[in-house]
Amino acid sequence: MPRTNAAKRDQLTTQIRRQFTDRSTQRFLHALPAFRVVNEIPEPLRTLLERLDAQESRAQHQR
Repeated sequence: MPRTNAAKRDQLTTQIRRQFTDRSTQRFLHALPAFRVVNEIPEPLRTLLERLDAQESRAQHQR
Protein backbone atom coordinates (compact mmCIF):
# COMPACT_ATOMS: atom_id res chain seq x y z
CA MET A 1 0.00 0.00 0.00
CA PRO A 2 1.59 3.32 -1.04
CA ARG A 3 2.21 5.97 1.58
CA THR A 4 0.29 9.20 1.41
CA ASN A 5 1.95 12.56 0.80
CA ALA A 6 1.20 13.56 4.39
CA ALA A 7 2.99 10.49 5.74
CA LYS A 8 6.00 11.14 3.51
CA ARG A 9 6.08 14.80 4.60
CA ASP A 10 5.91 13.80 8.27
CA GLN A 11 8.75 11.33 7.79
CA LEU A 12 10.86 13.95 5.99
CA THR A 13 10.18 16.50 8.74
CA THR A 14 11.25 13.99 11.37
CA GLN A 15 14.47 13.17 9.49
CA ILE A 16 15.39 16.84 8.98
CA ARG A 17 14.71 17.66 12.63
CA ARG A 18 16.83 14.68 13.71
CA GLN A 19 19.72 15.77 11.51
CA PHE A 20 19.65 19.39 12.68
CA THR A 21 19.60 18.39 16.33
CA ASP A 22 22.54 16.02 15.91
CA ARG A 23 25.63 17.34 17.74
CA SER A 24 28.03 16.68 14.87
CA THR A 25 25.79 18.60 12.44
CA GLN A 26 25.57 21.52 14.89
CA ARG A 27 29.35 21.64 15.28
CA PHE A 28 29.79 21.58 11.51
CA LEU A 29 27.25 24.36 10.92
CA HIS A 30 28.71 26.56 13.66
CA ALA A 31 32.12 26.26 12.01
CA LEU A 32 30.84 27.59 8.67
CA PRO A 33 31.21 31.36 8.19
CA ALA A 34 27.82 31.60 6.46
CA PHE A 35 26.07 30.52 9.66
CA ARG A 36 27.74 33.00 11.98
CA VAL A 37 25.67 35.85 13.31
CA VAL A 38 26.68 39.26 12.00
CA ASN A 39 25.93 42.03 14.48
CA GLU A 40 26.10 44.88 12.01
CA ILE A 41 24.76 45.23 8.49
CA PRO A 42 26.82 47.30 6.02
CA GLU A 43 25.29 50.72 5.38
CA PRO A 44 24.42 50.14 1.68
CA LEU A 45 22.52 46.98 2.60
CA ARG A 46 20.81 48.71 5.54
CA THR A 47 19.65 51.50 3.20
CA LEU A 48 18.26 49.01 0.70
CA LEU A 49 16.43 47.11 3.44
CA GLU A 50 14.90 50.33 4.76
CA ARG A 51 13.71 51.23 1.25
CA LEU A 52 12.23 47.76 0.86
CA ASP A 53 10.40 48.06 4.20
CA ALA A 54 9.00 51.43 3.17
CA GLN A 55 7.76 50.06 -0.17
CA GLU A 56 6.14 47.06 1.52
CA SER A 57 4.41 49.33 4.05
CA ARG A 58 3.05 51.55 1.28
CA ALA A 59 1.83 48.52 -0.67
CA GLN A 60 0.00 47.13 2.37
CA HIS A 61 -1.65 50.49 3.13
CA GLN A 62 -2.93 50.77 -0.44
CA ARG A 63 -4.87 47.50 -0.24
